[in-house]
Amino acid sequence: MTELAFACPAEVGLCPDRLQRLLAVLQSEIDRQRLPGAVVLIARKGKIVLFESLGQRDPASGSPMTRDAIFRIYSMTKPLVSVAVMMLMEQGKLLLSDPVTRFLPEFANQKVALERDGTLEFEDAIRPATVHDLLRHTAGLTYEFLGASTVQRQYTRARLGAYQRSNAEFSQTLAGLPLMFQPGSVWEYSRATDVLGRLVEAVTGQTLGCYLREAILTPLGMVDTAFSVPGTQHHRIAEPFGHDPDGGIPMRLLEPRRKEAMESGGGGLMSTAMDYARFLQFMRNKGELQGARLLGPRTVDFMTADHLGAIPVMGDLLPPGNGFGLGFAVRTVPGMLPVPGSVGLYYWGGIAGTSFFVDPAEDLYALMMIQAPNQRNYFRPLFRDLVYAALLD
Repeated sequence: MTELAFACPAEVGLCPDRLQRLLAVLQSEIDRQRLPGAVVLIARKGKIVLFESLGQRDPASGSPMTRDAIFRIYSMTKPLVSVAVMMLMEQGKLLLSDPVTRFLPEFANQKVALERDGTLEFEDAIRPATVHDLLRHTAGLTYEFLGASTVQRQYTRARLGAYQRSNAEFSQTLAGLPLMFQPGSVWEYSRATDVLGRLVEAVTGQTLGCYLREAILTPLGMVDTAFSVPGTQHHRIAEPFGHDPDGGIPMRLLEPRRKEAMESGGGGLMSTAMDYARFLQFMRNKGELQGARLLGPRTVDFMTADHLGAIPVMGDLLPPGNGFGLGFAVRTVPGMLPVPGSVGLYYWGGIAGTSFFVDPAEDLYALMMIQAPNQRNYFRPLFRDLVYAALLD
């Protein structure tokens, strides 16, 4: 495995002093004890210009953060699983227009739940959900933590967030619940990528973890990315505060030390900043890294284009000015949003605080690895602002 290239910031149009200011701002948050620690990585023109660790890896023990710390990346799992699906498409093993039922027959004959005057009614789906719908979150599914509708309460009662069932058992359970929307009618962030994880298993005959390792993680040199952390590496796991610094209820996080039955395609992976940077460099290189080509360049362009158009967006996870591609949110306008970025920028994050963005127009990518779930919506725009402030050309 060849290491990624490094460069001085000024060589690729970034201001060293402004990058130091980024670190100083994060350090001030650590000093105020609003953030336990962080690993940040910024690259431009294929070269890493900033790769630093700050604060504590484990605030309970006081151990310092290290650049090789292992983080729960939650929904940053979704882009990797989406790439796996697109690789299967390129191999002719599926079409994006295929109904999900071609591979997962348990999803046949699903009903759409309608709440009217306090009563629940059901109607047939106008059309079946497709693989394309799963990739862009238009399959009519939801997440139980996004609201308290009847369907979301059913998700909660079914314990869809539990990791004690296999991917196959998860899929059977979810398929037995009603849809929240007609497929293709709205964008709603959802358990769709968990279904894609099971679909990958059905197509390949392998577990999701095995397929990801063989098809993506090993070829890209992502040596520390997996659904659990081996015992010899437990000392590298990054931990949140035991209490919420802002007084909220602490979020219960995944236990990386335990191998769970479910390998969640929507949010189960653990990874490091450098491993994920290798994935982002692969994406920036249009599907190739150091001789390993996993996707064609046009497929990467297709994945990172907007696939919603006029489809309405539910909730506030995708603000106006953003669309959604196949596994990534995509910026569609230069203005409107309260953070900088070029049209075509694509990004996502994980609920424990990790986040990334790739800006092809600037040949730039950046990621921030933190475990601060309740503060994530503050630190993500802060990080984006500070990165763009350092761009000088």
